[in-house]
Amino acid sequence: MKTIIAACSQNLSGSRASIQTALRTLLAVPWPSQRDIGSALQLLAVLQWVLSFLLLGTVSLLLLIYLLFTSLWLIPVLYLAWIIFDWDTPEKGGRRLSCLRRWTVWKHFRDYFPVKLVKTHDLSPRHNYIIGSHPHGILCVGAFCNFITGSTGFEELFPGIRSFLTTLAGNFRLPVFREYLMSGGLFPVTRRAIGYLLSQKGTGNAVAIVIGGAAESLSCRPGVTTLILKNRKGFVRMALRHGAFLVPSFSFGENDLFRQVVFEEGSWMRSIQRRFQKMMGFAPCLFYGRGLTSCRSRGFLPYARPITTVVGEPVAVPKVENPSWELVDRYHELYINALLKLFNENKTKYGLSESDELLIL
Repeated sequence: MKTIIAACSQNLSGSRASIQTALRTLLAVPWPSQRDIGSALQLLAVLQWVLSFLLLGTVSLLLLIYLLFTSLWLIPVLYLAWIIFDWDTPEKGGRRLSCLRRWTVWKHFRDYFPVKLVKTHDLSPRHNYIIGSHPHGILCVGAFCNFITGSTGFEELFPGIRSFLTTLAGNFRLPVFREYLMSGGLFPVTRRAIGYLLSQKGTGNAVAIVIGGAAESLSCRPGVTTLILKNRKGFVRMALRHGAFLVPSFSFGENDLFRQVVFEEGSWMRSIQRRFQKMMGFAPCLFYGRGLTSCRSRGFLPYARPITTVVGEPVAVPKVENPSWELVDRYHELYINALLKLFNENKTKYGLSESDELLIL
């Protein structure tokens, strides 16, 4: 009996010693610094944004289809009925939630790159505006961060101005994803939606349009600044019909966030991309960024590169119900000149050299 008691006492002493050793080892490990925690939060903020835009719509659609064949079939049926009832809401002002615009996660998203907004001229709240956002890049990070979130201080820089951003109309046909987009202040890039924002919500509205669209994303690569703009004149016609001033903006660094496999014009892969773009509205780009655990590995997250979005001088536009082609061409040329001026005056300030030029196709 004494032997058993002695053995138990020895085991308990050994266990206490082991626990004390483990605690000392744990306390000796350096705790994450405030900078490490900040970096982790920034990475998570970007991760949730990328996954939301790339997967939320598709995953939600597949989930609803799966639920149709389960005992929970009533959920997708009711939601489908809701979408039919709510079909036109994205083109009639949407359901913007101000709380999401001020969401703290967007500050971590901003600081990851970081993203900065620069004002060169005031925008009067007595007018409406169409802001041309250039370049498209791969995922339009600069346009999203500056015109949808409040993290870069758009409303403080331009008091009395409400900013909106347009995106592919097809995105608003995807379940759940459409609610996510509308809550943040995104709208379909259609005449009806843009016309509603410029005519039914008074003045002080700024609708940002990524004019180059899907076609421009195919030419996105570091060191090359090519815009698809020469034959894009629909936004000018909309501006004339509603008397909305045209405002150029350029996001320096947007094309540096990803690496893309660019296929030469005339190649069969380029042809496939073009055909897919015409059918689906977006181009299937082959791109990569950094990995989740290391910036040296390849993955789907953007590289941490500074983005500076400079908003230029507004071009005053008269209100003309049925503008002629000559009038559209004139204001389209004025817009291009304002954009070139903005680019040339700021390129050396934000990472480009004096010899870099803006190529407009």
